[in-house]
Amino acid sequence: MMKFFISIVLFVCTVFAAPSFELNNGGFLEPEEAFKTSVAKEGNHIEFEIVLGKDIYLYQDQFKVLITAPQKIDITDKITLPEYKDYNESKAIFDIANISVPITLVKDLVGSDNFSLELKYQGCSSAGLCYSPMSIFYNEEEVAKTTPVTNVLEQQPQEPQNETDQIASLFSSSNPYIVLATFFGFGLLLSLTPCVFPMIPILSSILVSHSNTTDGGLSGKKGFILSLVYVLSMSLAYALAGIVAGVFGANLQSALQNPYVLSVFAAIFVALALSMFGYFELRVPAFIQNKISKTTDGQEKNGIVGVAVMGFLSALIVGPCVAPPLAGALVYISQTGDALLGGLALFVMSLGMGVPLLLIGLGAGKFMPRPGGWMENVTRVFGVIMLGLAIWMLERVINPSVTMMLWALLFIGSAVYLGLFDGVKEGCRGLKKLKKVFEIMLLLLGISMFVGSLSGATNPLNPYEKFTAPKGITTSKDLEFKEIKTLSQLKDIVKNSQKPLMIKFTASWCASCKELENITFKDDVVISELSKYDLYKIDISDDTKDDKELLKHFGLFGPPALIFFEDGREQTSKRIVGYKSPQEFLQIIK
Repeated sequence: MMKFFISIVLFVCTVFAAPSFELNNGGFLEPEEAFKTSVAKEGNHIEFEIVLGKDIYLYQDQFKVLITAPQKIDITDKITLPEYKDYNESKAIFDIANISVPITLVKDLVGSDNFSLELKYQGCSSAGLCYSPMSIFYNEEEVAKTTPVTNVLEQQPQEPQNETDQIASLFSSSNPYIVLATFFGFGLLLSLTPCVFPMIPILSSILVSHSNTTDGGLSGKKGFILSLVYVLSMSLAYALAGIVAGVFGANLQSALQNPYVLSVFAAIFVALALSMFGYFELRVPAFIQNKISKTTDGQEKNGIVGVAVMGFLSALIVGPCVAPPLAGALVYISQTGDALLGGLALFVMSLGMGVPLLLIGLGAGKFMPRPGGWMENVTRVFGVIMLGLAIWMLERVINPSVTMMLWALLFIGSAVYLGLFDGVKEGCRGLKKLKKVFEIMLLLLGISMFVGSLSGATNPLNPYEKFTAPKGITTSKDLEFKEIKTLSQLKDIVKNSQKPLMIKFTASWCASCKELENITFKDDVVISELSKYDLYKIDISDDTKDDKELLKHFGLFGPPALIFFEDGREQTSKRIVGYKSPQEFLQIIK
C-alpha cells in the first residue's frame, strides 16, 4: 500500500513539474506601478498613453474606447489600436500603448464641443497575476477650465472580484502551502454537494463485492485501504483533467460527458448490475491475472488495481462538477501555465472531496453485513443502484420522456424482483410485512412515472406535471430564456439592450444546471428579482465551434455560469460559476 501511495505522489509531481513553481509568490507590481497612465489634448487629438512595467502586458481585445457624455457611444472600432504580439494564444501589447482619438470624430458623433471619454483596459503580469479591469477618463469641459492644460486622469475604482476571480487570485497572493490547505477545505465543502454523491454507491458496491470474497467479511483496515486507493485515483483523474482543460482551454464537462463515452459506461454499469444479480461473474482477463499473481500478494494487488482503475474512470465520467474552486484553478492554469501549483491544488481538493468516501471504507468493517444470506440481498440492492446510475448517466444525452420510462421500468422491475407477487405467509414477522409495503410503494412510484412518461412529463419528481398545470398557461414559476447561438449575436444583444441582461450558460448533461433550474430559478423571490432583467441562455450541449468561441470569450470552462451585463458592460462582480442556492444567488446579484 505504501509503495502504491508513493508511486501516485511521484507520478503527480512528475506530471505537474514546471519551472514556474516558486515558494515565494510575492513581488508583483502594484497597479499604479504596472500601468503608468496619462491623457492629454494634443492638437486635434486626445492622446491616451499607458507605460507598462516590467513583465506587464495588455490584452488588445480588452481595449474599449467610449464616449460617455453627452451620450454613450462605443467608438472602439473607429480608431486604431496599438500593435500587438502573439502571446499565449492571445494578442498582447508590451512596453507602451498609445491610443489617439480624433476630436473631429467625437464632435461629429455627439454634435457638441463638450464631451467625456473613457478608455477601458486590462493587463496581466507574465509572472502569473491578472489585474482587474481599469479605466482612464477624459473630460473636455474640465480641461477647458484648466490653465495651463493638464492631464485629466482618474483610475476607475476596481470592481469587487467575483468568487472565481478571488480564488484565482489566491494562487498569486498566498503561500503555496496556504493555497493547498485552502483547496483541501474547498474539497471538504464540495463533498457535501451532488458532485460526490454518485461515487458513494460505486465505492459501496466495490466494498460489498470484496466483502463477499473475503473470509470473515471486510475489516475496517481493508475497507479503508480500498477507499484510499479509490480516492487517490479519483484525485489523480481530477487533477489531470483539470490541467488539460486549463492548458488547452477545453470545455471540461463536455469533453468528459461525450454521449458515446456515457453510453459505454452506462453499459458497463448494466454489466456490473447483472453480475451482482448472479447472471455471470466479471473477472480480470486470465493473462493479466496470471501475471499479477506471480507475487505472493498477487490477489491483493489484483483487487487494488481494479479499484484504482474504477476510481480513475468514475471520477472522469461521473463526477466532473464546475464549481468556483475548480474554475478558479483552471483560470490560474490558463493564465500562467503553472500546471504544478494548479494541478496540486486540484489534487488536494479532490482528496478533500473524498473524505466521506474514506469514512465509508473505514466503517465498512463495522457496519457491512458478514457473508451469508444477508450479503446476497445487499449485493442485489447494489445491483439495482448500478442500474439507477446507468439511467442517471444516460439522462444527460437522451430524451427526458425516455428517461422517465427507464426510471418507471426500474422501479416496477425492482418491486417484482424483491418479491411483490410472492404471497405473505401466515405468521410472518413485521419486518417482512414492512418489506411488502416497500415493494408496493416502488410499484406505485413506477406506475406514476410510466403514466408521466406517456403524457410527455420530463421531471421524475413531478410525473403528473402535464395533468396539474393549467393548459396553455405558463406558471408563475417559469422563467423564459431566449437563446443565443453565436458570439456576434451576443454582442448585438448586449449593445442594443435597454435593460440589464443575465446570460445563462447551460447544457443538457450538466447536473448543476438542473439544480439551478429546479431550485434557484423556481424561487418566487428570485423570479421577482429577475423580472428586472432580459434573460438569455447559451446551450453548449453539442460543444460546437460557436459554443467553444462563446466559452473562450468569457474565459469559461463549462456550465453552469451566469453572466450579467448593464449598460453594455459586464458586471464582473456578479458573475456566478456553479450552483448557488436562492439565498446565495440573491445576495450576489443584489
